[in-house]
Amino acid sequence: MENRPVQKETSSQTHFLQFNNLASETAGGKVFFFATDEWFAPARNLLKVKSFIHSRIHNGRKRIPGHDWCIIQLGVPGIIHGFDVDTSFFTGHYAPYTSIQAVCLDQMPSFTLEGDRTGMAASPSQFEAVAQLNSDSWEELVPMTKLKPGYSKSCHNYLNVTYPHRVTYIRLNIYPDGGIARLKVYGIGKKDWSTVSIQDLADLVALVNGGVCVGYSNAHFGHPCNMIGLGRADNMGDGWETVDEKGILQVPGFEWAILRLGNTGIINKIEVDTNDFKDFLINHFPDSCKIETCCLTPDEENNLIRNQWRSDKTLKWRILLPPQKLKAHHRHLFSGASVVQCGPVTHVCLVIAPDRGVSRLRLWGRPVSNNMTRPQQISKL
Repeated sequence: MENRPVQKETSSQTHFLQFNNLASETAGGKVFFFATDEWFAPARNLLKVKSFIHSRIHNGRKRIPGHDWCIIQLGVPGIIHGFDVDTSFFTGHYAPYTSIQAVCLDQMPSFTLEGDRTGMAASPSQFEAVAQLNSDSWEELVPMTKLKPGYSKSCHNYLNVTYPHRVTYIRLNIYPDGGIARLKVYGIGKKDWSTVSIQDLADLVALVNGGVCVGYSNAHFGHPCNMIGLGRADNMGDGWETVDEKGILQVPGFEWAILRLGNTGIINKIEVDTNDFKDFLINHFPDSCKIETCCLTPDEENNLIRNQWRSDKTLKWRILLPPQKLKAHHRHLFSGASVVQCGPVTHVCLVIAPDRGVSRLRLWGRPVSNNMTRPQQISKL
């Protein structure tokens, strides 16, 4: 791999922010079964992407003994590395304390909380039904923790987690009540690859299949992890978009993002989507792109992350997709002779020149191992 711009440093306390939000509504997350109280706003607002002052969960009027809590189904089951309990705009009525529990269940009760439940509390029958889950005994990922008020400099309550097991549901507790604007659950999807035939094509880098961004040069307008999200991007904000720090297009130049596949595989079909990146006063899509690939062990990956992916003579990147001209607002498909056969690989590096945005990256291929060993904890950037 040629010399690349050095990745910007991330605080060791918030290293998990590079990972995927497994609970976002765009990833299929939802308040699945139960919320004790939704007096001012429904609990589902916790999982929305956009942050608005009137889009939040807020009890503020305790009507039953104990504390409030809700159960959230992760859109993508996986390994959790951290939480962001966001109290934005709750400067006086924010929840004073929180704790978070987790469980991995294949089946849950069939009914869900439907419709607008603003001003409603859980009924006795719902309390009776949820008691069968014994959620108060689920594994505690975050013990009772004091939260900070929702001012701009204190609203993000980042909580690190060290828990090596797959999670499908979490229970968010607030003590005794109050408001939380957003909850983000950062982690890596964990797919059961034993259910996937080695003859079937799968998107090896997809969020739902365990793909994750492990390094990048620039994420000024959008994080590279957006590229492996579900469906096509709704807008430019749902993709990866870079820009020079001074806002000036630099020629020549390039930006890069490194992604780890959810499973070792052989890639033979590629999609690079610039959906919604169009020509305005300036081009918002890259002029060209290429993809390089390699095969790394977990220890090698961790060492490279600690070194911020600086050039390493022992690391041999190979061309998977030679440089390709890109178009605005277009789905670029590459297969056959356009894709170089590199054999089994674990990581890819998407290079865009000189900068700007890509909305989605799909890498279809065949998994070659159903028993990959991945690091339980990735090195802090």
